[in-house]
Amino acid sequence: MDKSEALKLLHNSRDKIDQIDDEIINLIQKRTSLAKDIATAKMVLDKNVKDKEREDYIQHKIREISREKNIDEISLQKIIKILTDLSKIEQEKILRR
Repeated sequence: MDKSEALKLLHNSRDKIDQIDDEIINLIQKRTSLAKDIATAKMVLDKNVKDKEREDYIQHKIREISREKNIDEISLQKIIKILTDLSKIEQEKILRR
C-alpha cells in the first residue's frame, strides 16, 4: 500500500465511522425517548426509577453479548451504564413534572 492508498483508506474509514456515529446518536435518541413510556408505566405500577432486577438482567445480557461479539466486557458495560443512566435521568425529569 502506498501513501495515496493509505490516505484514501483513512478517509473512507473515517467517513464510515462518521456515518455509524450518526446512526448511534439516532438510536440513543430513540432509546432515550422511551423514558417517557417507562416512567409512565413505573408510576402506575408504583415502581422506583431504579430497578435492580432489570439492571442485573442487563449486566448478564452484556456479559453474554460481549463474549459473542468479542467486545471488551468492561468497555461495553461502561457504555451501557451511560445509556441506562441517561434513561434514569429522563425518567426522573418526567416523574418530577
